[in-house]
Amino acid sequence: MLHVEKIKPLTNEFLESIGFYWHTDKDNTSYVADELVVVSNDEVEAYYEAANALYDMFVEGAQHVIDNNLFHELNIPFNLVDIVKNSWENDVHWHLYGRFDFAGGVDGKPIKLLEFNADTPTSLYETAIIQWAMLKFNHMDEEKQFNTLYEAIKENFKRLVVLGGDTDDFAQHYDGWKILFSSIRGNIEDENTTRLLQSAANEAGFHTDFAYVDEVGFSGEEGIFKGEENFEYWFKLIPWEAIAIDEGDLALLLTQIVEAQKAIILNPAYTLIFQSKAFMKILWELFPNHPLLLETSFAPLKGQKQVEKRAFGREGANTIIYDNDMSVLAKVGGEYENFVPIYQAYAQLPQDEKGDFYQAGVFFAYEGCGLGFRKGGLIMENFSKFVGHKIKG
Repeated sequence: MLHVEKIKPLTNEFLESIGFYWHTDKDNTSYVADELVVVSNDEVEAYYEAANALYDMFVEGAQHVIDNNLFHELNIPFNLVDIVKNSWENDVHWHLYGRFDFAGGVDGKPIKLLEFNADTPTSLYETAIIQWAMLKFNHMDEEKQFNTLYEAIKENFKRLVVLGGDTDDFAQHYDGWKILFSSIRGNIEDENTTRLLQSAANEAGFHTDFAYVDEVGFSGEEGIFKGEENFEYWFKLIPWEAIAIDEGDLALLLTQIVEAQKAIILNPAYTLIFQSKAFMKILWELFPNHPLLLETSFAPLKGQKQVEKRAFGREGANTIIYDNDMSVLAKVGGEYENFVPIYQAYAQLPQDEKGDFYQAGVFFAYEGCGLGFRKGGLIMENFSKFVGHKIKG
């Protein structure tokens, strides 16, 4: 049984005072749970090592996709293939951060990769700031967490300049390059998450600015602008696949900008390879029966409990869990049915004494750097709760 410890909940007033306004779900319940998952040092170390090992496998798998032109298999929109290739082939396109979703890892259950949210992962604010505040608010030792996420991202901003070099050398290599941060107007969660990343970039030593996406100018020959000011980097909290499908002209412009080396976009377009759940099938073929992976196929698995997902989909949408006989155990609808389905062997999530399920999320920014949990039913979806953690001892 999962070990969960009740705590005094953070008040809405406190949450809003630190910029966290999406604290209450549509059913008027708190999105941030009043509890912490208690983990051991060994469990934390295993999550850290799993994230690092998997990222190396993802890099190897992505090279395989590019070498063998498997973009169609991954359901990657055709109008992004060129920018995906271009961003992969040039080291300056640095992957800033992503989040691995895991089953297991606590209560003696093995860690199994469910998917990698590599492009625009949610729960950054919650993992980096809110769960740390939970410990502090409850007079606990705030060091008792696997949570160096904010510092790790700050260091990764420096690697945009030093790349594989020492981040201590940032200042001597930095030449005044600027990052423009953008989110969609009217979404406070996306905006404040983007502004949190902007703060990390500022602390790293970059000159930065913020603009809503509708305020940004794009030129295939000249680059990316806010007003008359040109920016060498653009961070966008908009999924690449959404740009491809809903903003085809922008996809073309961004491809031209990257090919002309007029700007670098964060996260890079190649993270779409990692983001595609169909990539799990590629990994299973490259690393069959690897202990961190679950069997994944483009066709239903024979005679076993499994999960159907879409290559691109968020917050549990268009997910179905089947029993051994393919009877439906749980199902969530959604708007992603036009993407191809994949079938992944089912992995039991840890449960508490009430029967609620817990899914671990481990952020990756050059290395594993932050753990958080989501609590919900068989399928984690929009009403799943965020749960912090603490290391026992």
